[in-house]
Amino acid sequence: MGGDMRCSIGQRSLILFLVLASGSIWAADAIPAQPVVTADLSALPACDLVRSARSKFPCLAIIEFKAEADEEARESALSQANARERRRFEKFGKAVSVVVPTANSFESLTNDQGIKQILPDRKIYASAKPTPGKPSSAAQVIPAGIRHVGALPGTSSLTGSGIGIAIVDTGIDLKNADLHVASTCFSAFTDCQDRDGHGTHVAGIAAALDNTIDVVGVAPGATVYAVKVLDDRGNGSDSTLLAGLEWIANNAGTLTPPIRVVNMSLGRAGKLEDNSLLRNAIRNLKETLSISVVVAAGNDAKVEVTDMVPAGYPEVLAVASSTALDGSDKCSSLGTNVKADTASYFTTDGAFNASTKIGITISAPGEDSEDLPRSCILSSVGILSLRIGGGTTRMSGTSMAAPHVTGAIALILQQGGNIAPENVRQLLRGSASKTATAPYDAPLSNYTFDGEYEGVLSVCQAIGTKCPL
Repeated sequence: MGGDMRCSIGQRSLILFLVLASGSIWAADAIPAQPVVTADLSALPACDLVRSARSKFPCLAIIEFKAEADEEARESALSQANARERRRFEKFGKAVSVVVPTANSFESLTNDQGIKQILPDRKIYASAKPTPGKPSSAAQVIPAGIRHVGALPGTSSLTGSGIGIAIVDTGIDLKNADLHVASTCFSAFTDCQDRDGHGTHVAGIAAALDNTIDVVGVAPGATVYAVKVLDDRGNGSDSTLLAGLEWIANNAGTLTPPIRVVNMSLGRAGKLEDNSLLRNAIRNLKETLSISVVVAAGNDAKVEVTDMVPAGYPEVLAVASSTALDGSDKCSSLGTNVKADTASYFTTDGAFNASTKIGITISAPGEDSEDLPRSCILSSVGILSLRIGGGTTRMSGTSMAAPHVTGAIALILQQGGNIAPENVRQLLRGSASKTATAPYDAPLSNYTFDGEYEGVLSVCQAIGTKCPL
């Protein structure tokens, strides 16, 4: 989330930039249920079904067959179109992800009577970027976000023990000494190891161990499962995400501990019904398996959460980003600073609709602070969490806000047993701090208040313990 942005603070207007360290976000691998094509997904576009005549080929699509189409009919349709199968799906509809090589191939698939629908296999991305700060390794630190949401070690006997958390991301650093990573995992690529850093950072916020090294997470007793749906650069697609969700649906209840919470710090621009298979997969997790699905809202303040997938689904708990600490102010021309519990200038938001269940469920720290140095260039100080190979690093984004909520849900479920996801949502919203006043409006003019102060996550209030001062 870099670039020029027009802002206004008080009576003044100026250009502020989010200062980000250079570097890319990669991703990880996993244990596929079946052979997959490992070519670089980012090299091929999603098929443009609206303007197919102008679509670039080859392109990526998801084909759903009619229920009566048997194996022979499906293979025949793909063979006649010369479409290369990448992955097969069965749980939420008879479907395959494919590479469509030419316009003639696309026309052949469109005319096939056994095909129910053709969907673009749209790109999905990790929702964070590295922020300034050298990686470090030291004695255990309690991150500002953990302190701010009231999840200090010792505040409660609850640790998330017995709760499985699926980190649907770039994988997890499988040998990280500060995480309890399950040996069972899934990858839409090659293996489950995180080579990007995003998934490991997210996992650390939710569940880093309470020991003597690095950081501690919200639920240090929870077990994290690597579900790798993003590649080594933080890129995936609807089909890789669908594959991970299908694996969770097939395995969540048989694992020890079972998966009770899913964290997806990823997403794309889109609309509610633009991929019915993806929506059905997430609906199944919530309504059939009673799994709470937490999703980062997105890092574009110019759009509403209703314009994001999967954050705009009513089945998920969409989380916006706010600051954990007061920012510093050395910009003499402004005379103000960005306070704790301010909406991050980059966050996507959107008022929660109690009828449709669509909108931001709650805000949580997605950055430590937003500082103004003498240069008057806004600097985002990221959340401190784990890095690949040990030690810590910082990242900012709604990707970092979401796992604070995921860890809180692990504690709630340990305490209360089989609580339905919608009841979890109500508990989080009802126990939020500064409801009706926070998150405070971000100072940049590209951020627009959505009409609701939903409050900021309070773990201690959610689990009914005394909150630290």
